[in-house]
Amino acid sequence: MRRFIPHPLLALLLFVTWLLLTQSFSPGQMLLGAIVAFLATQAMAALKPEPVKLRQPAAMAKLLAIVVADIVRSNFAVASLVLFRRRGRVSGFIHLPLEITHPYGLATLAVIITATPGSLWVEFDRRRSAVLVHVLDLVDEDQWIALIKLRYESLLLEIFGQ
Repeated sequence: MRRFIPHPLLALLLFVTWLLLTQSFSPGQMLLGAIVAFLATQAMAALKPEPVKLRQPAAMAKLLAIVVADIVRSNFAVASLVLFRRRGRVSGFIHLPLEITHPYGLATLAVIITATPGSLWVEFDRRRSAVLVHVLDLVDEDQWIALIKLRYESLLLEIFGQ
C-alpha cells in the first residue's frame, strides 16, 4: 500500500480538505479529490523529504499553547493599533540571529512569526543564520529578539533536537 500511496495520512488529509472546501460530497467531487490526493502524494514522494524526528512532546504542547495565546493577544494588539491609531508607534525591521538550523524547525518558526499578527518573516540569510523580521509595533528591537528566542526558538531547539 505504501508503494501505491507513499504518504497515506497526507492523502487522507488532502482528500478530506478537498471535500470540505468544495462543500460537495458528490461522486464526481470524491473522485476528483482522490485524484488530487493521489497526485500530490506522488509528488511528495518524488521530493523525498527527510523523516522528522520529533522529541519532547511536552515542549510541543507548551509551544502550541504559547503560539495560540500569542496569536490571540496579537490580534487584539493589532486591532487596537489600527482602530485607535496610537501616536509614536513605529514599524520596522529587526535582524534576528538564530541558533536553530533544522529545516523543519526553521519552517515552523517562519509559520509562527508570520501567523502572529503584527510580525512577518521577510528573509532568511543562511550564511549569517539570521532572519529579517518586520514588526508592526517596534518599540525595542532587543526585546523582540529576546521574546522570539526565548518563547519560540528555545522550544523548537528542544523539539527538533540540535
